[in-house]
Amino acid sequence: MISGFLFHIGRYILLIRQVFKRPEKQSIYFRQILIEIENLGLDSLAIVAFVSVFMGAVLCIQMAFNMDTPLIPLYTIGFATRQSVVLEFSPTIISLILAGKVGSRISSEIGTMRVTEQIDALEIMGINPTTYLIFPKIVASMFINPILIMLSMILAVAGGWLAGSLTGLVPSSEYVYGIKAFFEVYDIYYALIKSVVFAFLIVSISGYHGFYTKGGALEVGAASTKGVVHSTMAIIVFNLILTKLLLA
Repeated sequence: MISGFLFHIGRYILLIRQVFKRPEKQSIYFRQILIEIENLGLDSLAIVAFVSVFMGAVLCIQMAFNMDTPLIPLYTIGFATRQSVVLEFSPTIISLILAGKVGSRISSEIGTMRVTEQIDALEIMGINPTTYLIFPKIVASMFINPILIMLSMILAVAGGWLAGSLTGLVPSSEYVYGIKAFFEVYDIYYALIKSVVFAFLIVSISGYHGFYTKGGALEVGAASTKGVVHSTMAIIVFNLILTKLLLA
């Protein structure tokens, strides 16, 4: 088991070295990056918005019911909701959702190209398939994911305000004051750093499983599942590491 784990780690590192080799024609890659921004980022906009609004609403309601003592000011609900959204829920939960949606797409796409020998054809033509297939996806994801996370933060906080106002659990003025209270810009930087790292992990790990797929359609499905599972595990592990490094 350990030897198999070390084998995959070593092969993954070698793949990443190949991915970041100098591309043959940079103009082609720029155009491909724009396509991947739409495929990997803009197509995920709806689910990110939907989850964020309801996530913020649930957080606000839970905070309100757990802070039912008069000793705690009501604006604490807005403050706690903002901190939970910015520091953990938006960068981590949304990244986990993207690992399922985007990761499976990348693994199945590259895996299908492998089993249909399209990757072999690229190699015959003298094109580095790792750079051509994975590099634009990594760049696009590392660019668009922080934007999605920022949008998620805004929508989650707005969802909390909407839930608090409609249910009467917290006055709008108190919630807005809590959002503004004790705000530190570093919290945003911390969330964006995590989102960039998570984006790299999602694409590179999913691309790895797709690139080394062997067999047929059944193996492509298995590679897609492994890509999602392993990228999810990597996000959870690196979430702990980054939290320790950046907040400790």
